[in-house]
Amino acid sequence: MTDLQAFREETRAWLAENCPSGARGPGEIHSGSTRQTFDADTQLWMERMAEKGWTVPSWPREYGGGGLTDDETRVLYQEMEAIGARPPLVNMGTRMLGPTLLEYGTEAQKKKHLTLIAQGGAAWCQGYSEPGAGSDLAGLRTRAEDKGDYFLINGQKIWTSGAHLADWMFCLVRTDPDVPKHQGISFLLVPMDQPGVTVRPIELISGRSHFCETFLDNAVADKADLVGNLNEGWTVGKRLLQHERSGQGGLGPSTGPRLPVGVTIDLDMEKVAVEYLGTSEGRIADAALRDEVLRWNMNKAAFGLTQRRAGEQARDGKTPGEVTSVFKLFGSTLARERQELIVRLMGSQGTGWDGAGFNETEIAAARSWLSSRAVTIYGGTNEIQADIIAKRVLGLPD
Repeated sequence: MTDLQAFREETRAWLAENCPSGARGPGEIHSGSTRQTFDADTQLWMERMAEKGWTVPSWPREYGGGGLTDDETRVLYQEMEAIGARPPLVNMGTRMLGPTLLEYGTEAQKKKHLTLIAQGGAAWCQGYSEPGAGSDLAGLRTRAEDKGDYFLINGQKIWTSGAHLADWMFCLVRTDPDVPKHQGISFLLVPMDQPGVTVRPIELISGRSHFCETFLDNAVADKADLVGNLNEGWTVGKRLLQHERSGQGGLGPSTGPRLPVGVTIDLDMEKVAVEYLGTSEGRIADAALRDEVLRWNMNKAAFGLTQRRAGEQARDGKTPGEVTSVFKLFGSTLARERQELIVRLMGSQGTGWDGAGFNETEIAAARSWLSSRAVTIYGGTNEIQADIIAKRVLGLPD
């Protein structure tokens, strides 16, 4: 038996013994927020995995990770998927800030923030977009003044996902207004629990308010929480976006489908088709919709193989660069199409907002479909991703 086979057997046995029944199948996932309570099995699952370092299995052990190799991490996720175990901890700290700090953070920043993230002790939100700086992110105007041992921050951020539940924000701010816009930007870590931070949810067409606008009025960030060099935060910020886009596109091991922000229900497409359309000779009865389901599953399978190949090529443990835009573009489109196809399979029952004529699943499907319209917008619109691919992946002229 090889070392990897032995690891698989040990992992399978440990998961079988330690993964609570309430942490298997669709359901709640721990976000690490100290402003939120979680059901008992979700909390227990997160704590047990954190003790093993498996909330972030590939991170170094000294920062709360499991120190697993790429192959071991892949085996862990495969064995979790086999028993339907949900990810124990998912937030912007684990998927975006953490990998960025591993590259750009000081030793003090890694020790302060990474272990806390790995243990589920802090949830993060992203302070990037502003009312006047969305796709043109470098046009941001939020200012941070150097006050000696701290920065004083004033401005407004928008579309700050989960800000109402976040403990910290990683934030791009302008620290030098007299240089070209891609310069003079710094990357700061800002505590949310302070008088200078005000969060207001933004109601969406789905009826949910995951997105927020955040006002920074004389908010404070310690000098020690400047990531990278002063006025050179654009480089750090771009790297974090690559981690974000690889996650939204589904790059890397997964324990199941990654739903768009705000999507509240994960339905089996084939089961929905059979329930609402019936079968004919063992197949989905509606030929046209059957072909669409088949085509979507073929695209999903092809995408999964491409993800796996890219992951195997990234043996240095770092997220690929501009190619992440390919995954964001295709993966987010695939996710949006899935939600749309599910409501189409339900027919008129998939368009219910409320009322006795619709059951809870149908209402959740309709609202999830509405939420999914944003998936090709946040994290960089499809148009922006296509532009990056044309210029930096394909090398096409402007």
